[in-house]
Amino acid sequence: MHSLLILNGPNLNLLGLRQPEVYGRTTIADVEAMCRAHAETLGVSLDFAQSNHEGALIDAIHAARGTKDGIILNAGAYTHTSVALMDAISSAEVPTIELHLSNVHAREEFRHVSYIAKVALGVICGFGPRGYTLAMDALVSHLDR
Repeated sequence: MHSLLILNGPNLNLLGLRQPEVYGRTTIADVEAMCRAHAETLGVSLDFAQSNHEGALIDAIHAARGTKDGIILNAGAYTHTSVALMDAISSAEVPTIELHLSNVHAREEFRHVSYIAKVALGVICGFGPRGYTLAMDALVSHLDR
């Protein structure tokens, strides 16, 4: 059985409240429930976490080394600023998919740069909460190879 970590970064605790015109009305609890249900259909175990603190995200990535088979990371704004998260993913050596609810390439110019993408298997963006299950499918498919 594969073991996955879904890790959510800053401001994602406000899903459903913050900019619903961009991020929708689905809450982080709704996303977690959807992911847990999908994990059951895939036959994988799942840990799901959110933090507004860069160091906590780095600690979670480090803890995944040797304990998780894959990570799905929605790093929020840290995607565009955090060399430290990029380095953590690289050094943890756990296959990681970068995820965004919105299409970051259709937004402000600064959101077009991703440090995470440089060390990720791939990037899923623009599909709203459905992106989480798409990322789970992609990660499990990669791990099954």
